[in-house]
Amino acid sequence: MSAPEYVPATDDPPRTHHVPRRRPRSWVPNRPGEVVGAPPPTGRDFGAPGPDQGFALTLARRAAAGFDLVDGEDLDDVVTGVVAIALRRASLAGRAPVVHDVEVAATLLGLTGDADPEHVAWRVEALAELAEHHHHQLEARHLANAIPVEVLAAPPAEVARAVAADWRAAVGLVS
Repeated sequence: MSAPEYVPATDDPPRTHHVPRRRPRSWVPNRPGEVVGAPPPTGRDFGAPGPDQGFALTLARRAAAGFDLVDGEDLDDVVTGVVAIALRRASLAGRAPVVHDVEVAATLLGLTGDADPEHVAWRVEALAELAEHHHHQLEARHLANAIPVEVLAAPPAEVARAVAADWRAAVGLVS
């Protein structure tokens, strides 16, 4: 089908985006915030940096329908706690968050439906008002940092076994 007569016809070839074959000069870390030559600083309040961290919030919200909440527990507080733990687990692996990170976080927080009543009571207290104000961000980090690295690095099935055996040790309440 041809174009109508009132549409101007051109003989120009179609234009496409052109990407240069190489960069004119290499990248140099010359900005004030660049950390080079040494591992990034670590500590209690530094958080857990990693790529594509916003995706953890999407994954946690998708999984929220399966969370076993008690009366009076706020879903936003629970999602904030799940995201904090999932982000720390993903950053330990040096990758973006995946669904298994959210699964491990939900297991550690006793959201799977088979949690001990004391575990649920601890969760309700630990997550209370976590999403309410930005100044609770450090509390979310402290919650995630309390969990032992060996628990976070374990596969989801091992984490479930560890929580079933001793949830207090799994979440870092006892050493």
